[in-house]
Amino acid sequence: MVDGFPFEVPEEYQNMPLLKGRAAVDMKVKVKDNPNLDECVFHIVLDGYNAPVTAGNFVDLVERRFYDGLEIQRADGFVVQTGDPEGPADGFIDPSTGKNRSVPLEIMVEGEKTPFYGATLEELGLYKAQTKLPFNAFGTMAMARDEFENNSASSQVFWLLKESELTPSNANILDGRYAVFGYVTENQDYLADLKVGDVIESIQVVSGLDNLINPSYKIAG
Repeated sequence: MVDGFPFEVPEEYQNMPLLKGRAAVDMKVKVKDNPNLDECVFHIVLDGYNAPVTAGNFVDLVERRFYDGLEIQRADGFVVQTGDPEGPADGFIDPSTGKNRSVPLEIMVEGEKTPFYGATLEELGLYKAQTKLPFNAFGTMAMARDEFENNSASSQVFWLLKESELTPSNANILDGRYAVFGYVTENQDYLADLKVGDVIESIQVVSGLDNLINPSYKIAG
C-alpha cells in the first residue's frame, strides 16, 4: 500500500487503477456562445482516501487523455455531465481487453473503516448512515451509472449544480446511490455557465499522480 493508506480494497478490485491518497486536476473547458466567458479552468480535488477505486479509474482515464476533446453532454441546471465517448459504447473500452471497463459503486460511510461496494446504502438498510463524501456542495463530482446497475459506472462523470441548502447531506436522492470522489474547489460557480456542446480542451493531473497505483495507461504505453 501507499504509506499510511488505511485499508485494502477488496481483492477483486486490487488490480484496477487505485488512487491511494489525494490528487488534483485542472480541467480547461472551451465555452461556446457566451460573450462573458471564453474558457475556464476548473480545479478539482479528488479523494482517493474514501473512493480509491472510483478516483483511480478517473485519474487513469485523465492520463490516457480520454476526456480531452469531449463535449459537455448534459447541462440541465441540476448537473453538468460528460464522459460518453463517440460510438456505441457508453464508457471506456479497455484496448487490452476490447471490453468496457466498469467500476463498482463505492460508498464510504462515517464510522466505517472501508467503503461499501456494489450496493446502495438503501439496499444495505443503512437509511440513516452519513456518507463521508456527500453531495453537499456546488461542484460535487461523482460517477454516472445506469440507474438499475450499481456497478455500471465507467467514464461518465457529473458535477452537481445545487447548493447545500437544496441538497442537505444524506437527505437527498443522490447520497448513498452514486459514488462521489471529488469536489471542484476553484471556479465552481462557472459550472452553471457550461452548456451542451462546450468542449473539454484538456484535463491534467497537477498533483498526487504518485498516489496512483496499477496505472493502465503505462501498460498501454
